[in-house]
Amino acid sequence: MVCVYCGRRTEALDNSIIDNHADLEKATASLAQEHPALARALEQVGALSLRKRPDGFASLLGVIVSQQLSVAAADATWSRLSSAGLTEPERIQVATDEEMRTLGLSRQKIRYARALATSGIDYLALRKKSNSDVIATLIQVPGIGTWTAEIYAIFSLGRADVFASGDLALQEATRILLDLPQRPNSRKMVEISQRWSPWRAVAARILWGYYRECKQREGIRT
Repeated sequence: MVCVYCGRRTEALDNSIIDNHADLEKATASLAQEHPALARALEQVGALSLRKRPDGFASLLGVIVSQQLSVAAADATWSRLSSAGLTEPERIQVATDEEMRTLGLSRQKIRYARALATSGIDYLALRKKSNSDVIATLIQVPGIGTWTAEIYAIFSLGRADVFASGDLALQEATRILLDLPQRPNSRKMVEISQRWSPWRAVAARILWGYYRECKQREGIRT
């Protein structure tokens, strides 16, 4: 299969997993050795967190809930949903719109949650699919765009060579780190991130950490 990220036929690498801290350390060491810019970023970021989440409906719903929200707002909404037991597809299907609005979901996200609940996604089968197939499967569901699918692949499936090129924080961190004249768009980020393969998901972790460090130095709360 040709990877949608780099155009290579790399079936073996396509399913590489970051499953534990040993995997993360191996990938981090490789990136730091081969890419001086990422090594500089790591000096500021320090040790990376694995940030591995369970896979399945609840995790994917959580990514949808977090879309276009601050971390604090997303966490608060998810806490209310969890307390109400609305983290399973069966409960979403029988809940009323009013109940979900009260818990903090917008009308649009209620529609997305219902679409996910009735999508029939085989989450166990996703574990064995290539990165391209995982993303192609997920984006068929209303409310799941490429960014949401990539975040799920990185943190819930542990995929090592997925990069969320449309993520604004990654774009801005890359601009600062590489001293670019302007923030790279999604297409340019795909091109830039190819140099970090087969550990693009770990490069993304470094850049997210670097973004937080940069914003804290500027006195901006993230």
